[in-house]
Amino acid sequence: MARYTGPKTKIARKFGEAIFGDDKSFEKRNYPPGQHGNNRRRGKKSEYAIQLMEKQKAKYTYGVLERQFRNMFEKATRAQGITGEVLLQLCESRLDNVVFRMGLANSRRGARQLVSHRHITVNGQQVNIPSYQLKAGDVVGVREKSKSLEVIQNSLANNSKVYEWITFNNDTKEGTFVSVPARIQIPENINEQFIVELYSK
Repeated sequence: MARYTGPKTKIARKFGEAIFGDDKSFEKRNYPPGQHGNNRRRGKKSEYAIQLMEKQKAKYTYGVLERQFRNMFEKATRAQGITGEVLLQLCESRLDNVVFRMGLANSRRGARQLVSHRHITVNGQQVNIPSYQLKAGDVVGVREKSKSLEVIQNSLANNSKVYEWITFNNDTKEGTFVSVPARIQIPENINEQFIVELYSK
């Protein structure tokens, strides 16, 4: 299963925001990586560089590699609606992302691992495909044997975020993907229009 396994803090510093979640190392050095770091005088970025950076940020945020991201963009192009918004909605509808949003894991990387290790069910059936696309009304839960996992308990204890498009019952460890979120409901700081412009060249 292909996934990004390289350095996280270095990438977060490149974009100037903690895209992988809480990161003490990023907080200590929240300036660009490299030998000269903060002192580097960078020229004005080209339009292409800005567009490329936005696409890379979206890929790293959702833990998707290039080919998969391109396929999602093509799917978004064929769908009804604004392409950029549909692309982010497809990212948000991924099973690993919803597991993360429900608070079952502290990061998307952790959520991906829970899914691939068969700890998660969709509508009562075990699903081990992190990129599985959820539909409105799908019920996501933790399988019975995994409900006592320490990593899940700790994550839920530290989670205080609530999203309008997801409901979650802490007692049953089950939640419902109520609807595909509107763009205004997606908290990620991504300018999807730049991604559309880049792929449309």
